Amino acid sequence: MPKMAHLFGAILMDTPPRPVPSKPSFDAQRALQLAHETFDIEARALLGLKTRQGDAFTRAVETMLGCSGRVVVMGMGKSGHVGRKIAATFASTGTPAMFVHPAEASHGDLGMVTPGDVVLAISNSGEVDELAAILPALKRVGVTLVAMTGRSESTLAQHADIVISCAVDQEACPMNLAPTASTTAQMALGDALAVALLDARGFREEDFARSHPGGSLGRKLLTHVHDVMRSGDAVPSVGPDTPFIEMMREMTKKGLGATAIADAQGRALGIFTDGDLRRLLEQGLDLRGLTARQVMHPNPRLVRADALAVDAADLMEQYRITSVLVVDAERVLIGALNSNDLMRAKVI
Repeated sequence: MPKMAHLFGAILMDTPPRPVPSKPSFDAQRALQLAHETFDIEARALLGLKTRQGDAFTRAVETMLGCSGRVVVMGMGKSGHVGRKIAATFASTGTPAMFVHPAEASHGDLGMVTPGDVVLAISNSGEVDELAAILPALKRVGVTLVAMTGRSESTLAQHADIVISCAVDQEACPMNLAPTASTTAQMALGDALAVALLDARGFREEDFARSHPGGSLGRKLLTHVHDVMRSGDAVPSVGPDTPFIEMMREMTKKGLGATAIADAQGRALGIFTDGDLRRLLEQGLDLRGLTARQVMHPNPRLVRADALAVDAADLMEQYRITSVLVVDAERVLIGALNSNDLMRAKVI
């Protein structure tokens, strides 16, 4: 036991002391200078990227456009993070796409790739082991391989059917090591592919809304009046000969801030609102003996149930009103809505 302790002590004495890390020093001017240099380097990288695109880029777009399956994006490390974003952008702009991790592909996920797919493989060096290992398998599947790489002579480029260059002259990293300008170039090139594809597909705002139903644009372009309007017993409505007091009870009961005035067939004749009430009170009139017909606003603003809710919002804004009546093709009252209904639906 003493011998072991002596040996352990000798080992400890022979071990050089661990260096104490120096305390980081912050130079605000230096930080700002590096930021400016980073912007300059990456801006030059993007401008250089423009000059490198030509026939290969257009062939890649044409190939992805004619793809009967999906665009499968692959990449390792930082290129993998960029690849996930590119796949998401493709999918949200009309090009079916997904990301497959190259390391997982060699352990079963390659089964996600089918002969009708196009594989977009991203690697600045083109020599990533995990990607290189599955290149022969991808060729056996029969996919079209599009390489996004900074080296046209790399292993990835040699196996690819189409090679698009994402080469940059230097990284923004002061040591020229960390992927910075190169990943910016990859991201921009992916965006360029997505934009060219969505334009070729005739992708429009309505298509974007369908793939983004939870977003503000989706709500505006997919929400119709019938989705948000009040209907049935919730719609305040009285006949033209209804006494003023009874009309006010209907308005109070339904809580819309207005009531429709409709004839015996249910056709909308007019509307009476809280604003109309205030204006009448300012005139000092005795309202008790009046009827709905005498105080209503004739020819009210009307919308159809199949109109977009955002169109109803525009109508309210244009005429500075807070409520509209919803009618069918025969002008029969079928609903009503106000600005609060539109706000609850997040249309406005």
